[in-house]
Amino acid sequence: MKYLTVLVFSCLFLLSSCEKEGPNTQTTGSDINQQTSVLLKTGGFYPTRGITVSGSAEIRKSASAEFVSLANFSVSSGPDLKVYLSKKDYPSDYVNLGPLETNKTTYQIPKGTAIEDYPFVLIHCQQYNHLFAIANLK
Repeated sequence: MKYLTVLVFSCLFLLSSCEKEGPNTQTTGSDINQQTSVLLKTGGFYPTRGITVSGSAEIRKSASAEFVSLANFSVSSGPDLKVYLSKKDYPSDYVNLGPLETNKTTYQIPKGTAIEDYPFVLIHCQQYNHLFAIANLK
């Protein structure tokens, strides 16, 4: 019984420690045609300590949307990884574009977001508040 109680409380703790998705989270973007979009900014990813990353991030604009595109991207695995468009090179003032997914390379930027105010794309573990990778867009 004691083991079951500890197990139940551990599961509840883990479930409650995860941050919920914010209102700016976008999970669409796979339908954006990169061939007809315009490249606005680009930057190569660099890792934080203990992380391996490669590839770049691009800000692109199509007729209907602006989006972040990840090119030739790979990163060390981690739990609860999110893609952020950020005003700083650490997650303090950002737009959460959604969960990093292995089969997804484009993340739609919410309409009304002033992309010139966000010079960084971050890969961040929300659950443990650990920054994995940074791309400085120019």
